[in-house]
Amino acid sequence: VQLQASGGGLVQVGDSLRLSCAASGRSISTYAMGWFRQAAGKGREFLAYISWSGDSTYYPDSVKGRFTISRDNAKNMVYLQLNSLKPGDTAIYYCAAGLHGDYPAVDANHWGRGTQVTVSS
Repeated sequence: VQLQASGGGLVQVGDSLRLSCAASGRSISTYAMGWFRQAAGKGREFLAYISWSGDSTYYPDSVKGRFTISRDNAKNMVYLQLNSLKPGDTAIYYCAAGLHGDYPAVDANHWGRGTQVTVSS
């Protein structure tokens, strides 16, 4: 499965963004999906998990209440709504398929190209 994230950009503190992840090559309907980010000079950070059906989601405390993951299996799409953005949210955001492992050691089998989010103060 190939994944491509989009929707990033330059925003101001407090703004919102909706990131999209388009999958191709095969259906993602059986995959647990997720979002990660990596800021310059830092390691990869897990942000959100959604089960294959969409019935279950999980977020680390660092983004809980601000970020929301969703999916549309019919469209082969996954989304990440980012609210109340802060300068610390500046990073490249990646979607991933086939999540496994327990937080904080969450990993994935398939990774997409990322999209840059920059939050300016």
